[in-house]
Amino acid sequence: MGFTLAEKLLAHAASESNVYAGEYVTASIDLAVSHDNSALVIDRFHELGGNKVRTPEKIVIILDHRTPANTIMSANLQKRVRHFIIDQNIPLFFDVGEGICHQVLFEKRLIAPGMVVVGSDSHMTTHGAVSAFATGVGAIDLAAIWKEGTLWFKVPQTLKFIVQGTLSSFVTAKDISLSIIGKIGAAGASYRSCEFYGTAIKDLSLASRLCLCNMMMEAGAKNAIIPSDENLRFWFNDAKKSRYDVVYADADAMYEKEYIIDVAELVPQIACPHSVDNVKPVSAVHDVAIDQILIGSCTNGRLEDFAIAAEIIGSRKVCNTVRLLLVPASRTVLLNAVKKGYLQRLIKAGGILLPPGCGPCLGLHQGVVADNEIVLSTSNRNFQGRMGAASAQIYLSSPAVAAASAVTGVISDPREVVR
Repeated sequence: MGFTLAEKLLAHAASESNVYAGEYVTASIDLAVSHDNSALVIDRFHELGGNKVRTPEKIVIILDHRTPANTIMSANLQKRVRHFIIDQNIPLFFDVGEGICHQVLFEKRLIAPGMVVVGSDSHMTTHGAVSAFATGVGAIDLAAIWKEGTLWFKVPQTLKFIVQGTLSSFVTAKDISLSIIGKIGAAGASYRSCEFYGTAIKDLSLASRLCLCNMMMEAGAKNAIIPSDENLRFWFNDAKKSRYDVVYADADAMYEKEYIIDVAELVPQIACPHSVDNVKPVSAVHDVAIDQILIGSCTNGRLEDFAIAAEIIGSRKVCNTVRLLLVPASRTVLLNAVKKGYLQRLIKAGGILLPPGCGPCLGLHQGVVADNEIVLSTSNRNFQGRMGAASAQIYLSSPAVAAASAVTGVISDPREVVR
């Protein structure tokens, strides 16, 4: 009997010849990531008796959730984190303005194939796009890693997704993600590893793979992972990353369940309030007027997302009843989107540019929504109160749907707007 990717990567990190789903292992951690909640991790670290972190070179801290600081309390917490960085001599620190942790980790090539990575953010699953075992943990778990360098895991069962076919125009990885979550449910991958294969996956850009793996958290996944291929090897052509082994699942690996999906007929999808698995074709949602649209987040704030939005909006204007927020996932994305002219086009159309960060996605600042407002977001969560008022309604879509809807003022299919 062969082994899945999760079993192989955790076995290697635990210095075991093999491990099986359901077993418990103690694994060495290659990278431990946190963001604004680092202040809470610092508290837990000291409560555990920590004085000096074990391996400062394996710790990454990126301030991204409340940036720039939105309250005095936030400012003081960020100040405390900066002092900790200096005191502990942690080299991998990215301050306000660099961007969302997941995008920065990818751009800086800090996570590579074969690594076991944890972070105090649930969407660490994103980094399975670079064939790493990446998962979110709580503050006390991360503090334990700072102190000891290891963490225990229950080896997850694995779901295998074979995604075939060629996507139609204006149908994206976000639509694949929503379609899968609509099929298996918001708890359909709870504490499971999700492996992705098939021609449609091979055709996805690395940015789109990040989106897909990011969204699997919304089905409850412990991690999501795409095997290494030529696209990924080209991205990691840096010799210093060569010490990480590229690992593949065995042909006779045991999967809890396999799904075969054909995306050839897939159409733009939308998740309706108040659950990410309340998924319908966009064409089935009629005459829903929108107050605010967000294009951004760790899910869809990348260069290709602003490119497709700019293409769809073209020379049109944003509907005067809509606030269109533009939030690049990083400083690099922002600069490249300016260089390419995407942001100029979107701003000229009426879009509002915000600094790289997470604020509007989780209703912290720079776009908090009011009572009873209707929101269309390219982010990953739409439960009540996520982006502000509990009475607001949040729909989730791709940037293509978001851009088309910004023009019309109602939820719209981009294929109907661009003819």
